[in-house]
Amino acid sequence: MFALEIDDLTVSYDLKPILWDVDINISLGRLVAIVGPNGAGKSTLIKSILNLIKPVSGRIKILSKSYKDVRKRIAYVPQRNSVDWDFPTTVFDVVMMGRYGHIGWIKRPSSKDKEIVYDALLKVDMIDYKDRQISELSGGQQQRVFLARSLVQQADIYLMDEPFQGVDAKTEKAIVDILKNLKENNKTVIVVHHDLETVDKYFDDVILLNKKIIAYGTVREVFTPEMIKKTYQTKE
Repeated sequence: MFALEIDDLTVSYDLKPILWDVDINISLGRLVAIVGPNGAGKSTLIKSILNLIKPVSGRIKILSKSYKDVRKRIAYVPQRNSVDWDFPTTVFDVVMMGRYGHIGWIKRPSSKDKEIVYDALLKVDMIDYKDRQISELSGGQQQRVFLARSLVQQADIYLMDEPFQGVDAKTEKAIVDILKNLKENNKTVIVVHHDLETVDKYFDDVILLNKKIIAYGTVREVFTPEMIKKTYQTKE
């Protein structure tokens, strides 16, 4: 069974193709980077997997099922700049939101749920900030809070959109350590990534994308100067 199967996926906005005939099969327990230039469709691919964008054609299967059947088994870390960080809520409450898929929006969190949240905050080194308003955090701290929110979902597949963008070295190391720990527990992590210099250090596989799949495979096999050049020079 694959973690993710995408067949002939095409997505467009206002009749303009954003993704074209995407075919990918991603195995369980892999760290996968999605790499490509601005406007290549990287975030669109993530949102299509999450069923936030309806494709023109194609099929997406997650753990051999449709999204609606496995949505509790998927965690999502959006781009930090897509979030209203001025919303009046605390770090602890933001992370607890990740548990609502398990406990529902009406029931109150149990002691077990609170324990899971505390554990996630410890893992991202944010336990001392649990009562802090999110608007008071630095960019790196905000990113770690969102990472903790994804961890408490206890998912099988993690989708992350630019989690390293604008973070400090300490936060980047914390994120990498958590990604590796997720892999060790046979979780699949798919990350939109922009730093070409760290792809071979952080990931097992890479998707080179520019509206269509330029190459997909292990970093050693496909992350070559020739393929990178092709990815960033491909015309629309």
